[in-house]
Amino acid sequence: MTTTADTKSAPAPGFPVTTGRTKGYQKKAVDAFLARARAAFEGDPSAVEMTAADVRTAAFPLVKHGYVIASVDAALGRVEDAFAARARGAAISGTGRSSWVAQSREHAQEILDRISRPRGERFRRVAWPAYGYRVDEVDIVVDKLAAYLADGRPVTVDQVRSVAFRMQRRGYREAQVDAVLDAIVDVMLAVD
Repeated sequence: MTTTADTKSAPAPGFPVTTGRTKGYQKKAVDAFLARARAAFEGDPSAVEMTAADVRTAAFPLVKHGYVIASVDAALGRVEDAFAARARGAAISGTGRSSWVAQSREHAQEILDRISRPRGERFRRVAWPAYGYRVDEVDIVVDKLAAYLADGRPVTVDQVRSVAFRMQRRGYREAQVDAVLDAIVDVMLAVD
């Protein structure tokens, strides 16, 4: 576990800071997370184990004069890529490339089966009067992702990571949509 003294001695990541009323990620939380990620990646025996999924799901409080969100998110994307590449390398050396590819294809097919449902019926909807993700927007993104999985149409990991949806009453359940997007990122990183 990283101590306060350890994080203070580490150089600042150099992210730009928000100005005015714009909020950004809390500096202390980002710095602490990146210090933990670095220790885990470098194999520090006292570090908590971390995966690409842990990096992808990291969340930070929003505050005035915090780090610019887009800059931190871009850096987290690179950190996630590094963890995923290491995991892919370990899996390939452990089970072999053909086994790894077969497992990745199987996972991709499971996702494709899920997202190939008819438009408007791909995910559960929230109950009235709750808000969920806009169905039409999610369906547009899911159509593109299905084409990526089925036909190899171009989609980048960064495009999937940065997708955002507006809200609507009786929209799709956020947790289900987010889980599928995370699974697609896992597949994309596995075959990258």
